[in-house]
Amino acid sequence: MAAVASRARGLLRLRAAGAERRWCGLRCTGLVQGFLQAGGEDATQKRRVAHFTFQPDPESLQYGQTQKMNLFQSITSALDNSLAKDPTAVIFGEDVAFGGVFRCTVGLRDKYGKDRVFNTPLCEQGIVGFGIGIAVTGATAIAEIQFADYIFPAFDQIVNEAAKYRYRSGDLFNCGSLTIRAPWGCVGHGALYHSQCPEAFFAHCPGIKVVIPRSPFQAKGLLLSCIEDKDPCIFFEPKILYRAAVEQVPVEPYKIPLSQAEVIQEGSDVTLVAWGTQVHVIREVASMAREKLGVSCEIIDLRTITPWDMDTVCKGTDSLIPPGPNLVSPCESTSYTNNTGPSGTDNVASKRLTVV
Repeated sequence: MAAVASRARGLLRLRAAGAERRWCGLRCTGLVQGFLQAGGEDATQKRRVAHFTFQPDPESLQYGQTQKMNLFQSITSALDNSLAKDPTAVIFGEDVAFGGVFRCTVGLRDKYGKDRVFNTPLCEQGIVGFGIGIAVTGATAIAEIQFADYIFPAFDQIVNEAAKYRYRSGDLFNCGSLTIRAPWGCVGHGALYHSQCPEAFFAHCPGIKVVIPRSPFQAKGLLLSCIEDKDPCIFFEPKILYRAAVEQVPVEPYKIPLSQAEVIQEGSDVTLVAWGTQVHVIREVASMAREKLGVSCEIIDLRTITPWDMDTVCKGTDSLIPPGPNLVSPCESTSYTNNTGPSGTDNVASKRLTVV
């Protein structure tokens, strides 16, 4: 199985290299040309900068009537549902009053008023600190950090205050009704301050939950679960999917349980674990592995980065014939030192997880 893992890692690197070659080609021919003109070997392909093809999930009728939405519209729908259901819920952040730079809060101020959807100063530490205070009073606080790359000034408020509030007060007080939203990941032209995936920094901190969806359907259900959860949550939204990902999403509110990974493809040789945008990359890698190597890959979307669903992931490993490795594929912009976040070093070693 070590050979299989090595070949799969090679496919991932080849996949990434192919994306880099396409990007270099765009830089040579011009970005606008790259988006608007097709030619050569890629004439039949629609994508240019994106290193993956979004694969929508089958339509779910479990939650009633559905509507075609992209990811940012599904976020708006979830926020709308929350404000309508909970009169204490408030949304705040930089530029959210006019809809936000990605339009996720568009129309909500007009619908619910300036006291419930309002702008803040450009101060991430203040935004999160303000949210903690609101949540401690019993209200539902939904804070937006305009880009995940700028969440670091609020790191102390999140890690030392929000995450520890319940513990240090002996459960007399808590800020569990705090949700922090942030656009996450790269889009191909955002450079270093608009492309980062900082989930690994928070994945080692007890007391908070970190969630990253792969699609519009997942985004709405997981965001509603975060908002109603009794612990503070960080909800990272893959911004490359805001408009690129489109599928049928229920109009009415629904929840997807946190800390439950989803097996989205069965396999018998190797288990691939990913989250967010990288799930779609892994799906393509699994297809390549099947076609080029004859390798059957199980694919697991982790969804909740912390606390992560160890049972589902390790069950996938144990079901392989013979029991073999898991390949954990983080976002290409993830920051990590000795590992990728959802697992401590001891868990990586003991559960046969390999970071690729």
